[in-house]
Amino acid sequence: MSAFKIGEDCMECDVKWTGNGMSFLAETGSNHIIAMDGAPESGGRNLAPRPMEMLLAGAGGCTAFDVVLILKKGRHAISGCEVKVQAVRADEDPKVFTQIHFHFRVSGTQLKPNAVARAIELSSEKYCSASIMLGKTAAITHDFEIVED
Repeated sequence: MSAFKIGEDCMECDVKWTGNGMSFLAETGSNHIIAMDGAPESGGRNLAPRPMEMLLAGAGGCTAFDVVLILKKGRHAISGCEVKVQAVRADEDPKVFTQIHFHFRVSGTQLKPNAVARAIELSSEKYCSASIMLGKTAAITHDFEIVED
């Protein structure tokens, strides 16, 4: 039985242990499969990303999505967006993220630095639920570079 009423405001994901080491498969509500595995020192075989890496990847994808959408809606000539995400975790359990840095590499034609900065700011302060949620435990910083096509 679900703890929530399944609907538009509820997301779901089923995670199952494969029975092999520390390997897990997640099936998302949109019917996609994601593999996760642990490090060898934890009984894993290093065959897939760690769950905490997935969390960082999700935050990077969420903010990159926002930045591209905001710049496209502003009719800026964006042709690419890459985000390198680096994080530091606490030494003690629970080993939450304590610091996260997003470095954006945005490419396009005659992109204005103030427009890119504003898109990143809007994502980090208003739209990217993943990074805003992670910001409850971690100090989050951003920087960017623009690559001219």
